[in-house]
Amino acid sequence: MSKNSSAKHSFTLWLSRILVVILTVLILFVLFNSYLSTLPVCRISGPKHWTADGFRNFAIRTTWNGNCVKHEPVKISLSPSADGGMIIKILAPFFNSPGRPNGPAGQPFPGLWDYEVVEAFFLNDKNQYLEVELGPWGQHLLLILNGERHAVKDKLPLTTYTATIDGDRWTGEAILPRGYFPPAVTKFNAYAIHGEGDNRVYESLYPATGSETKPDFHNLRYFQPIDISALLNNYNPSDVSDLWKPYVNPDSVVG
Repeated sequence: MSKNSSAKHSFTLWLSRILVVILTVLILFVLFNSYLSTLPVCRISGPKHWTADGFRNFAIRTTWNGNCVKHEPVKISLSPSADGGMIIKILAPFFNSPGRPNGPAGQPFPGLWDYEVVEAFFLNDKNQYLEVELGPWGQHLLLILNGERHAVKDKLPLTTYTATIDGDRWTGEAILPRGYFPPAVTKFNAYAIHGEGDNRVYESLYPATGSETKPDFHNLRYFQPIDISALLNNYNPSDVSDLWKPYVNPDSVVG
């Protein structure tokens, strides 16, 4: 074999080995990314709550019982509004499961919790709380509760809720009137629900850590502290709105 032929053979062999290495690296890269896509989001993403640009932000990274969600987490942002209320913003995956509720956008929809929905709860130390439910199709449901699971007002109006679906994501924004919040709010939790039947998925910002066998979003002992004074301008915990005045007497609180 001539020197030129030997050199060409060596170069071809070297080049083929380089190509095999590159191909192997590419295959491993694809497999690794495929593996990462199956990991629960909470293992490869950031914190549950943080502050940025004047908003208190929360990411729902766990199911109701503490398992990791396997999709981009639902995000909730809270900040004071100029009219004295609170802005709530939602950024969430859109599953379109179940489908659209049979009710007009911008209006209260009883039973919204049976659909795709994001919920936020604002609680005080007397087990009085505001429940906010917002859906991707524009329906909403707001209730005030005087004691665990004891609703005393529902279908509270919202004049400023808009929701937009964009492909596989949806956003929502509302202004929660100041008068809807119970006095002296100290704790918070948030939830997201989607799916149907056996594939119904319940997610929680602060999940249950006990022996519970089914989701219960009114299990108030898992709520965590929140600084409401950072979210309502000039907040006074002693102030009681007209909506809440019938229920501020301690004897009226259902335990």
